[in-house]
Amino acid sequence: MLRHQDRHGEARRLMTTAAADVEATGLRTDAAAAAYAQTLCTLAYTAARGGQRAETLAMVEEARRSARRLPGTPPPGRLFPISPAAVDLYAVGVHWGARRRGTALEAGKDLRPEQFPTAERKAGLGTDMARAWWAWNRPEQTARALLDAHRASPGEVRDRPAVRSIVNELAERPPHTIGVRALRAAVVSAG
Repeated sequence: MLRHQDRHGEARRLMTTAAADVEATGLRTDAAAAAYAQTLCTLAYTAARGGQRAETLAMVEEARRSARRLPGTPPPGRLFPISPAAVDLYAVGVHWGARRRGTALEAGKDLRPEQFPTAERKAGLGTDMARAWWAWNRPEQTARALLDAHRASPGEVRDRPAVRSIVNELAERPPHTIGVRALRAAVVSAG
């Protein structure tokens, strides 16, 4: 809530305290490790939104270390159902936000939609990777990632202005980019 009110400093302080409290338990169980990793991911994103690049990168890397021991699929009922793949997806977004696009692509290179249980997360993989590919001026990879996102959850592509902007820019490029025509048609016909 604090982050959405542009109170980044307060949000960071609260999340830092929460992360330290969870870490102090010794992280002896997968549930504690998952809570710690989720808290660090949220803290990394909060720090990124507040312009704290060094803190952002440190938190996401610590979250990745903590998540390594977690199962690929969280058990049913887990309070923080995070997996190593979900942490890597956070890393993609955090690195992209920190303008480390190559690192974002590296963080996401082994991620696959089937690693995520919800359509929103599957689409998030596509849109986050598309933004990183777009920043590297790779229109075919961008279009492919956006088509994957659209297949998972059309609204994640159609209803997000920043993503629609990429689709529109792709459509203005030479027509030989594979997938752009289909992507543009899907977004325009639904909008």
